[in-house]
Amino acid sequence: MNNVLITNATVVNEGKSFAADVRVRNGRIDSIAGSLSALAGEKVLDAAGAWLLPGMIDDQVHFREPGLTAKGDMATESAACVAGGITSFMEMPNVKPATTNLEELEAKYQRASGRARANYAFYLGATNDNIDQIRAVQREQACGIKVFMGASTGAMLVDDEQVLEQIFADSPLLIATHCEDTPMINIAEAAARERYGEDVPMSEHPKIRSAEACYKSSSLAVELAQRFGSRLHVLHLTTARELELFTAGPAAEKRITAEACVHHLFFDESDYARLGARIKCNPAIKRREDREALVAAVANDVIDIIATDHAPHTAEEKAGKYFSAPAGLPLVQHALLMTLEHVHDGHFSVEHAVRKTSHAVADVFGVRERGYIREGWWADLVLVDRDKPTVVRAEDLLYKCGWSPLEGYRFRSAIRTTLVNGEIAWSDGRLAEAVSGRRLSFD
Repeated sequence: MNNVLITNATVVNEGKSFAADVRVRNGRIDSIAGSLSALAGEKVLDAAGAWLLPGMIDDQVHFREPGLTAKGDMATESAACVAGGITSFMEMPNVKPATTNLEELEAKYQRASGRARANYAFYLGATNDNIDQIRAVQREQACGIKVFMGASTGAMLVDDEQVLEQIFADSPLLIATHCEDTPMINIAEAAARERYGEDVPMSEHPKIRSAEACYKSSSLAVELAQRFGSRLHVLHLTTARELELFTAGPAAEKRITAEACVHHLFFDESDYARLGARIKCNPAIKRREDREALVAAVANDVIDIIATDHAPHTAEEKAGKYFSAPAGLPLVQHALLMTLEHVHDGHFSVEHAVRKTSHAVADVFGVRERGYIREGWWADLVLVDRDKPTVVRAEDLLYKCGWSPLEGYRFRSAIRTTLVNGEIAWSDGRLAEAVSGRRLSFD
């Protein structure tokens, strides 16, 4: 393993920013001090002018393996992760075959081993008929149980009320929900087709997958969690109204937590005219007022985690009309920079951004010895040039799909170096040879 000394850093950790040197040995943070001298054989990284952050932990990605690897795979999408300062990811079950039993779950870990450049864990997916698999899963086998309470992509909708009650009563792990009401969406789709035929404008997407459909489903999830005392994490909130279902406070003290995704904090319905299907996602990007309310909820600790819901599709697929163009967009390579734009805009501090992208994720999911810059913990670190711009160019993208809705955007910060388990995974615009991702462990 590399032994690394990071000097002259502005360390951002646990609500503070301070000048320090950080020594990394044998994959872990060995020491944090005001001034450290280099030892024989150490690689020295001068972090002058940069923030040193704990790597982002992304609790929601779709890497498309197995079965959908024309869109992305463990190797390509994890490479984009480390280029963007994401050092750990939690991947979703709607692949082919779906990850809905313990055998397929373990097979995913085998696929990631030796290929994932970032650390990894996987969700076990819920269906209307796999409650026995959910009851049997052990803490170290999965990061959580994913429940599609609204149909998105794939055939994993859980719409049997009795099954939902069993999941919320009996799940041994955190329940992570996609909340949209499918019957309401089906009615809205039929009305749009009647009005426009097959040429439904992309701007209709937030009306079809409406705020009302989101609220009906998310309020049901919260009610079930309250009734059964479940550990619930509601993914990708998109509406101001849903925020009334959640409370402000430290994530580690909550039984019911909420997430916002970077694109819902960044785009609003005015962007459909320019980007069309490139920002079609489920749940939909909605009004400017919703985006502003979500940003405020991140700032006031109603929303606990910032994630991506990274979901690549090929450019050819995205070029289709409304009903054929799939939902989802690639985001991991620029998600941390998207979050830091809010810091530059004064919406919240860099310390607060780190809480939402690293600390709170570790707390909510019980990730062992990651998510903080602490002596003895794994050295998952990212150096960010806070005032060096990054322009998003197609030729720099590492996604297998080869496109981004952010092409041409100029971010105000840049990812300089990413370390995963103490190994340099990305530095100065280049991937390292090392593939250093490990299976995440949980407390």
